[in-house]
Amino acid sequence: MTVHLVGAGPGDPELLTLRADRLLRTADVVVHDRLVGPAVLALAERARLVDVGKLPGGPRRAQADINRLLIEEGRHGGTVVRLKGGDPYLFGRGGEEAADLRAAGIDVEVVPGVSSALAAPAAAGIPVTHRTVSAGVTIVTGATAEDSSGVDWAALAALGHTLVVLMGVGRAPELASTLIGHGRCPIEPVAVIGSGTLSGQRTVRTTLERLDRVDVPAPATIVIGPVAALVDLPEWLPTPPASAPEPDPATPALTAVATATAPGGIHP
Repeated sequence: MTVHLVGAGPGDPELLTLRADRLLRTADVVVHDRLVGPAVLALAERARLVDVGKLPGGPRRAQADINRLLIEEGRHGGTVVRLKGGDPYLFGRGGEEAADLRAAGIDVEVVPGVSSALAAPAAAGIPVTHRTVSAGVTIVTGATAEDSSGVDWAALAALGHTLVVLMGVGRAPELASTLIGHGRCPIEPVAVIGSGTLSGQRTVRTTLERLDRVDVPAPATIVIGPVAALVDLPEWLPTPPASAPEPDPATPALTAVATATAPGGIHP
């Protein structure tokens, strides 16, 4: 009995790991979060899909109920995939699920995923570290912006290196005021990347004191620090793979892989 905790990556199915792709294609059950997109779910053609997503401000399925569901599915046998956006161990509560599964006698395999904390800035042409600009990066959830008990915001403000905030657009005013109140520069560069790595990707560049004026819907990644002002690096946008020409029956078959990049950035 094994449940596979699989990272679904930042959105574009081309950025799934090979292991994640194989598991989805052979899964019997896929228990997935709200932010896992239809293009990724479409890979699980033979699986029964179970949506346990939590809507911000809407009905929420208790984590304990999700854990019990995973245990039940694991005991039924077959290939059970718990599919979580990004990486299952980065703000995904994967650790809690793995602990409960192991306590119930069910084996767990963790398949890491590419987190939007790194992929979205990269797709927007923003390196979260840069030798001459920022020597470090901290990833934090904006869900704790109003409750300082979860994060030492004073320490984060004092570090001075890149800060990447996930799940923070709904609390952007509190996030900005908290960081500025702890000494972060009001005119520090900020970038907000919405729908990172997807076709609707949009990047808005601003400053910390003006963060509350940015209108980018969730899901979005917030990058705070001097790297957010770098604009001479190419932005990457996903493109559908090129259609292969019909093979000539008189010649040996060839397999081609096409990749593409979209130069230039998107600015307000």
